[in-house]
Amino acid sequence: MDEDVRARTQEVAALYFEGVTEEKPFDLWRSFDPELGKQLSLFITGRMYGREKVDHPTRQLITVAVLTVLGRGEELKLHILAALNVGCPPRQIAEAIFQTFTYAGIPTVNLALKVFREVLQEKGMWPIEK
Repeated sequence: MDEDVRARTQEVAALYFEGVTEEKPFDLWRSFDPELGKQLSLFITGRMYGREKVDHPTRQLITVAVLTVLGRGEELKLHILAALNVGCPPRQIAEAIFQTFTYAGIPTVNLALKVFREVLQEKGMWPIEK
């Protein structure tokens, strides 16, 4: 196995998911198939999220926007936490969500904002400072 990918996977996972108390995707995958869970983690976290084409804050803002458009609230929560972990200011995360309005519609944006507010409340960061 490529030790660079393994190290990058561990580094990115620690960066993104520090402080996440809910079940992480890797743990879910591993509970069904340990080897496949490991391979998925190495590919998604090590090879995809570990790419250096864009910085981690940009990558997480993109991910937040895509998950907003798709209406994937549970996964969105995980990546809002990751966005905060990599230094995205709450106002930028909110803006990424608001920017999806024209493509996703206001109900989808409202769902995402509720998830975002829940995360900020859990972290003691609500309300957002102006």
